[in-house]
Amino acid sequence: MDAKVKAIITGTTGMVGEGVLYECLQNPNVEAILVINRKSCGYHHPKLKEIIHQDFFDFSSIENELKGYNACFFCLGVSSVGMDKDQYFKLTHTLTLHVAQTLSKLNPDMTFCYVSGAGTNSSEKGSINWAIVKGKTENDLMKLPFKQVFNFRPGIIKPIKGLKNTHNFYKFFMWLFPVLKAINQNSFVSLQEISLAMINATKSDKERRILEVRDIIELAKQ
Repeated sequence: MDAKVKAIITGTTGMVGEGVLYECLQNPNVEAILVINRKSCGYHHPKLKEIIHQDFFDFSSIENELKGYNACFFCLGVSSVGMDKDQYFKLTHTLTLHVAQTLSKLNPDMTFCYVSGAGTNSSEKGSINWAIVKGKTENDLMKLPFKQVFNFRPGIIKPIKGLKNTHNFYKFFMWLFPVLKAINQNSFVSLQEISLAMINATKSDKERRILEVRDIIELAKQ
């Protein structure tokens, strides 16, 4: 029998992270969940543990509590809109790599799933800064000694109904989601599909992979 998933989830006070947490709580293949936040996510469940930790650039005080997990669903991220390039790099690349390096040292048998974005530039060249930074982050994550690394590139995300961290603007066009997806199915993915794909990634036979929308949907079905 396959081992149950024991997952660390970041970003659960945001829309994507909350959705992933919600699906993991419902999924019988997920045995234990650790969330690391600067403020409480507000969820309580027998298989959920939460650590409130302010400095994501220094996990030394909580390292012992990060051992024994076989998956990380990294959903923490910031928008580049209006942000200085150096600050965006620090909060996107430097922070992510610090967390990942710590976890790869503590849990070398871990599957690391990183939420990147459609349009990310793996060449690390071009004129769109966020795409270059995300591309470098993906590339550097795949160099770390994890068992597996999956970089998720969702496009437009259909939220899970009823969750508290859904962005307000989704309320105005979600009724159009089925129509828009029918027109361009490779740009639209549901948050439930992202979550299921992350859980299923832990059972994959791949070691390093970039997942576009169509790949995420396919993995969610497995």
